Amino acid sequence: MNAFYLYYLSYSSSQQETWGCFTAMHHLQCIFQVQRSLRCGSLASGSWLLLRTCRTHSSFPSTARPSPEGQQEDGARKDFSSRLATGPTFEHFLRSASVPQEKLLSPEVEDPPPYLTVDELLGRQRKVYLETYGCQMNVNDTEIAWSILQKNGYLRTNNLQEADVILLITCSIREKAEQTIWNRLHQLKVLKTKRLRSQVPLRIGILGCMAERLKEEILKKEKMVDILAGPDAYRDLPRLLAIAESGQQAANVLLSLDETYADVMPVQTSPSATSAFVSIMRGCDNMCSYCIVPFTRGRERSRPVASILEEVRKLSEQGLKEVTLLGQNVNSFRDNSEVQFNSAAVSTNLSRGFSANYKIKQGGLRFAHLLDQVSRIDPEMRIRFTSPHPKDFPDEVLQLIHERDNICKQIHLPAQSGSSRVLDAMRRGYSREAYVELIHHIRESIPGVSLSSDFIAGFCGETEEDHLQTVSLLQEVQYNMGFLFAYSMRQKTRAYHRLKDDVPEEVKLRRLEELITVFREEATKANKTSVGCTQLVLVEGLSKRSATDLSGRNDGNLKVIFPDVEMEDVTNSGLRVRAQPGDYVLVKITSASSQTLKGHVLCRTTLKDSSTYC
Repeated sequence: MNAFYLYYLSYSSSQQETWGCFTAMHHLQCIFQVQRSLRCGSLASGSWLLLRTCRTHSSFPSTARPSPEGQQEDGARKDFSSRLATGPTFEHFLRSASVPQEKLLSPEVEDPPPYLTVDELLGRQRKVYLETYGCQMNVNDTEIAWSILQKNGYLRTNNLQEADVILLITCSIREKAEQTIWNRLHQLKVLKTKRLRSQVPLRIGILGCMAERLKEEILKKEKMVDILAGPDAYRDLPRLLAIAESGQQAANVLLSLDETYADVMPVQTSPSATSAFVSIMRGCDNMCSYCIVPFTRGRERSRPVASILEEVRKLSEQGLKEVTLLGQNVNSFRDNSEVQFNSAAVSTNLSRGFSANYKIKQGGLRFAHLLDQVSRIDPEMRIRFTSPHPKDFPDEVLQLIHERDNICKQIHLPAQSGSSRVLDAMRRGYSREAYVELIHHIRESIPGVSLSSDFIAGFCGETEEDHLQTVSLLQEVQYNMGFLFAYSMRQKTRAYHRLKDDVPEEVKLRRLEELITVFREEATKANKTSVGCTQLVLVEGLSKRSATDLSGRNDGNLKVIFPDVEMEDVTNSGLRVRAQPGDYVLVKITSASSQTLKGHVLCRTTLKDSSTYC
């Protein structure tokens, strides 16, 4: 079902007219409720729904242009506003809904809505500045958004001052992440105010999870924000920006049941990059009590395996040496697009001692199949994946990681807490004992595996004893990497509705500092076991702290620093070379800290040949 949820508002400078808009919104929300109740496939797949604005003119002053060209543009804007205010009718919606399904799915067909022309959807070489916050998925979303805008005639700029459109790809996982965006908007407000009237008006957009979570609040609080686009609405960016050109605020915050952007080839934002993110699934069904992700990213849905393999092949052809498969719950991947693999007889195996918060799904091509196929594309390309859930590590996945040289021996295993009581309150689906048993099983299955984890300090009802159990888990496991945060309650979550955020902020911060201290101590111990060993490192570039050193990452995803000197190339006997980004080199580790390894380089090699030395 492709029904969508679209806010389309026009705010005026008049308080009275503004309240009129809010009243209109109240009635329009009833339309949304009716639409959600529809179960008819053709109606649900309608590509747009226009909510009439309560003003026909822009709430922002029109740019004064004394020239004939300016008068012509003002006339075009008035014509656009007129079309916007008078259409489409309900007949337009029914006509659109009756379009054959094959036409709707055709990438060549991009009919504009009745209130826009094809030309108005084009960027006309306006410059876009993209700013990314948050997780790796947001990095990939930035590349998807830019791919869509680039095809519509927009140009990319890294200079904020020359941008015509500024888009912030945002995060909502914690309050601090959202506050960063509010602060940034205040800075951009100054830039927008200072925009010369002779220039194209500056448009500002909020994309991603914060747009999804705080849609109404952003539009009401920040009138300088022109567009909002949720994580599943990036295809709609050209239309939203076209509407913004009339001075209206526009938003599409649909959460789709099937959008995966499978047919959109992300454009790498860094031409010199050695690695890339490949999104394989979106959304999450786990509904952990503390987590906002299911409400900002929607339900789980996976890309077809074929589209993922095609993207990885293209990245290999471009010379990239590492791919990270992405998903909010990446190892729950399930491709149901091929009917022959949808048999209920294909069982779903969870990690031993783990359970799911939802009815176990059956059938489809699972993560082990995808990982197997991806790893076969290019033996010289490293494969990673994040972020997994501990429940979805059946033996076939662990065995595959062990067997394939180009699948990194590194697993992210979010624990969140070391207390079984807190884990139950978090609805994680496992106890401390089951988690520790899985750790032992992974280390037995994949010798030398590097482990990382996430932890939350000060969750609802966490006692000092619960906290000490988390401390002891850090000491017992000795993770190589960790991501630790103080709990931040999010609206809409189960914890918000059913639990009490009763750990004082100063206690949360004190416990967080204690966890960080213990983690660093234990990670240093774990990483020091690498001293004296030779490791394969993928070179990323110059070290940020020294112009005479290079930086790269080992199989366990730890940063490795080594001198930028000439070395032997084992694939070309007698040849001396300097390492370049994208090269594999062997480094003998001489020292270690909680976050970094240091060593001296031995030679340039290949992933295949490195197994002789490592």
